[in-house]
Amino acid sequence: MHTTSLCPICLRKLEAYMYEEDKSTYMKKECPEHGEFKTLVWRDTGTSMQEWIRTKERAHIKNPITKVEKGCPYDCGLCSAHRQHTCTALLEVTKRCNLHCQFCFADALGQTQDPTLEQIRFQFETIFRVSGKCNIQLSGGEPTMRDDLPKIVALAASFGFPFIQVNTNGIRLAQDERYLKSLKEAGLHSVFLQFDGTDDKIYKALRGKALFELKKEVIQNCQKYGIGVVLVPTLVPKINIDNIGDIVRFGMQHSPTVRGVHFQPVSYFGRIPKEPSHEDRITLPEVMHHIYEQTDKMVSLESMQPPGCENSLCSFNGNYLVEDGVLKPISKRSCCTSQLSSATEGANKAKAFVARNWSYQKQVQEEKLSDWDKILESIQNRTFCLSGMAFQDVWNVNLERIRDCCIHVSTLDGRLIPFCMYNLTNKDGVSLYRDNVAER
Repeated sequence: MHTTSLCPICLRKLEAYMYEEDKSTYMKKECPEHGEFKTLVWRDTGTSMQEWIRTKERAHIKNPITKVEKGCPYDCGLCSAHRQHTCTALLEVTKRCNLHCQFCFADALGQTQDPTLEQIRFQFETIFRVSGKCNIQLSGGEPTMRDDLPKIVALAASFGFPFIQVNTNGIRLAQDERYLKSLKEAGLHSVFLQFDGTDDKIYKALRGKALFELKKEVIQNCQKYGIGVVLVPTLVPKINIDNIGDIVRFGMQHSPTVRGVHFQPVSYFGRIPKEPSHEDRITLPEVMHHIYEQTDKMVSLESMQPPGCENSLCSFNGNYLVEDGVLKPISKRSCCTSQLSSATEGANKAKAFVARNWSYQKQVQEEKLSDWDKILESIQNRTFCLSGMAFQDVWNVNLERIRDCCIHVSTLDGRLIPFCMYNLTNKDGVSLYRDNVAER
């Protein structure tokens, strides 16, 4: 399979080839100046990459922000060559942080001034004009470092964005209930909670300190104030891969406040731009296989599906009901992944699914419900999502995937840049976009 990629040293666009070897798929590319590179992209654990791929009819960007001049990936903004709408727009509201994690795609150092509310208003205006009512994630750095984060949430809500989420390590949300309550009152729907495992050895290795008890306090506080929680583990080989099943079980035990688990295999950019070996990677089919094996086959492989929105190689998702301590699939993988599907329809469904299933489900007094409403409420309160997203780094970046990206970082100058391209750095930590946004 032919595609295009980048040189890990000079970021030059290169022809690349993906091929199978020993039941795994690798990407090979060669730079005329810096030589050949080979990267693992898919370990076959029962599902081949070709079987997994779901073909889509491209979407058209109605209001492109940038012109196509140098070609992908050098014109991001979005340009007219992009093939998917914005499902989630991400705003980095600060670069400050109260941790110094070994693994951090943002490489937050806290040395720049926070964007003003007026700058953030401009970002929301641009997002709304270009992408309409997409979902919003407020990130950083650590967004709860800002005392005025509730004002930012309220500002997002004033535009009518249907789903507002904060991406956080949870430290302040565990310690400051008044702050969490003010976020809820401002319109916050969900907390995207950094949650790497159920053992403090994992947190000490990845985050530098014991945090497991604090994570439980965040969930308790979110339950108190009616805010949905999504657990977000960064999966790192030799550190927390064997904890995947326990993470799933922990999430189930804290449902319905915990709405699901969103696994993120480690990518090598930001604070960790080293050249990874094949053993340093865990690929999507391996994550799915570990979920299957570590839940004693309670979660079937067939219940985890390719995405309908972004490129098939970016993610997987499964939707379940929690019933008697067991996850029961609501849908299963179609055998017809070769059928052409609509990217626009996929984006609309993805936005609605996230807004519905990652938000806290309101409890309504039984006497106010019909029998049918009671059934629907019971089902909604018992839904639980398992998903995973493999972000790209300079070693495995596939520009076909970049063009299909639906998670876009909003910049202060009004552009929307695909998440992986915004965060991507070369071997020496030099980025195409993150470090250069302020200069353009």
